Amino acid sequence: MATGDRVDLLERYQHGRHRELGLTDEDVRRMYEVMLLARRLDERMWILNRTGQAPFAISGQGHEAAQVGAAWALDRERDWIYPYYRDVALVLVWGLTPRDLMLQLLGKAADPSSGGRQMPNHFSSRRLRIAPQSSVVGTQIPQAAGTALASKLEGTGAVTLVTFGEGATAQGDFHEGVNFAAIHRLPVIFFCENNGYAISVPAEKELSVPDVADRALGYGIPGVTVDGNDPFEVYRVVREAVERARAGEGPSLIEAKTYRLLAHSSDDDDSTYRPREEVEAWRQRDPLPRLAAYLKEHGLADDADLQALEEQVRQQVDDATEHAQAAPYPRAEHLLDHVTGP
Repeated sequence: MATGDRVDLLERYQHGRHRELGLTDEDVRRMYEVMLLARRLDERMWILNRTGQAPFAISGQGHEAAQVGAAWALDRERDWIYPYYRDVALVLVWGLTPRDLMLQLLGKAADPSSGGRQMPNHFSSRRLRIAPQSSVVGTQIPQAAGTALASKLEGTGAVTLVTFGEGATAQGDFHEGVNFAAIHRLPVIFFCENNGYAISVPAEKELSVPDVADRALGYGIPGVTVDGNDPFEVYRVVREAVERARAGEGPSLIEAKTYRLLAHSSDDDDSTYRPREEVEAWRQRDPLPRLAAYLKEHGLADDADLQALEEQVRQQVDDATEHAQAAPYPRAEHLLDHVTGP
């Protein structure tokens, strides 16, 4: 490497990777804030379950960088998202509030996603273009292809992002949705948050190829594997996929490799199938402290700033918890609202 090349690389490093990608300092601070808020909300939800206040919880701890990086590459004013149940950080970027999420967790009448009728983390909002989801794994994938088809026919320029775990790629819905989108060159991004396990089944027993992204070859579309704990790299590859989609070049399959730091759900005992050494090794790659270190390294925040943000986030989580706890449950006479008979 020539001396000039070394100097150029040093300057780029000192300048910050985010600026090289077109992200502002405020973008990065805000990305960290959303990741921190998602983590602290998730931790509180787990506590509420363990204290008997929430019957079920499902965690996204460890997935925050993948979700925030992807969301930042989209246009929140016109694009659509089809999230799956770990996507707390994604829907926070998209406009759902901590109060919204806590109301749903506790099944309260004011839950904006379903009026207390859905399981926790089954997000939806017509106003925000967050499509509702089913508990059946993978059904959102062909539905997202349908939304992308509508966008193409109507000429809106909107792109649809649909997220799922690697276990969903073994479902027929995945293959049907990707195949349809590839044939019709639809503006949709299939975003796999591969955390290594479909509940207790490890990825090597789910896939006959090394990476989920390898499956893109069979449909003639781009497939990219990325470090899901690096929000900047996720942002870069999703932004490129968005640009291809808006240019009429069709869908992309992106695989963000990450790890869930807790069990599959509050009803799961992951100690029966995940070695503790493996979990601890992934904790050393936790995206939250990694991004905090980046902020400090590049002069975007100091210890006092980060502590002040922790306090601000704690207040938001406390407010959301207290608001949801005080909110009324749905009334019995509304049990059959929105249910159609034969």
